[in-house]
Amino acid sequence: MIIRLENTTSAAVAARLVTVREEGGVVALGRVLTLIVLAHGTEKVEEAIEITNAASREHPSRVIVVNTRAPAGRDGLDAEIRVGGDAGASEVVVLHPRGAAAVDQDTLVTPLLLPDTPIVAFWVGRTPHKPAAEPVGRMAQRRITDIISGITDDPATSREARLSLALLGANYAPGDTDLSWARITLWRALIASVLDLEATDLESIDVEGAQDRPSMHLLAGWIRSRLGVPVRFHDSGGIHITRVDLNLPDGTIRIARPTDATAATISRAGKPDQRTNLPPRTTTDCLMEELRRLDADEVYAEALARAVEEL
Repeated sequence: MIIRLENTTSAAVAARLVTVREEGGVVALGRVLTLIVLAHGTEKVEEAIEITNAASREHPSRVIVVNTRAPAGRDGLDAEIRVGGDAGASEVVVLHPRGAAAVDQDTLVTPLLLPDTPIVAFWVGRTPHKPAAEPVGRMAQRRITDIISGITDDPATSREARLSLALLGANYAPGDTDLSWARITLWRALIASVLDLEATDLESIDVEGAQDRPSMHLLAGWIRSRLGVPVRFHDSGGIHITRVDLNLPDGTIRIARPTDATAATISRAGKPDQRTNLPPRTTTDCLMEELRRLDADEVYAEALARAVEEL
């Protein structure tokens, strides 16, 4: 069910939410957090709702989506309340501020916050240079960016992605993270498990993938921070990491996952190849992972710092 409110206020939206729950039996007591999504434009608003609806199956939340691309014109606020099948396991409030109403985002969302629940901020379509200094970022215990949500085929946006990663590193605050980090969780786990079986020292690592993607640089930063070995990049022309070579004194262990494949092959001279599941992760998968923790991710902070050194 979608309820549309025009020329309204946040307080009026909050009051209408109470009425909807009382009339329809929608209960908010099971909500575990308030997720504030800052979506840059109507298209990103719908994309964010689809992602958060799916993630809410694991993390029931009150989701507040703010369209940060405010149209010019007279100040005001239009809103939507989505419940039931249009909101997954959450209740979704969509805010479309106009004019000056979009300036103070923290004031805009405050009447809609669930009491006594953690606040998570999630940016879609635009990456702030300093999330912890943003109006909503100052309210949140956890701040999630997604650099690639703003990437297009334009080479300029690829360069912008590298700049965004560099600025996130320079302005990091405990509680920050980017979904590019969760996108390499399975790669990190597989590399760690392979190296656990080796008694020899690692000399270097080669990584093949898209050099404009933050995940490549975060993986290299993680390797440098954990192992202190050189990492070389190779451009695959695709959007995913396709190969990691672990170079040992007595040979190379190759982990290869072709583009569009869901399984990786682990190969080494003189030994039979092994196959293991390694599917590309969806944005929903990554968001669900990041919502499982509300404390600072120190491993991410170290990997980000080392990644930025090499940009």
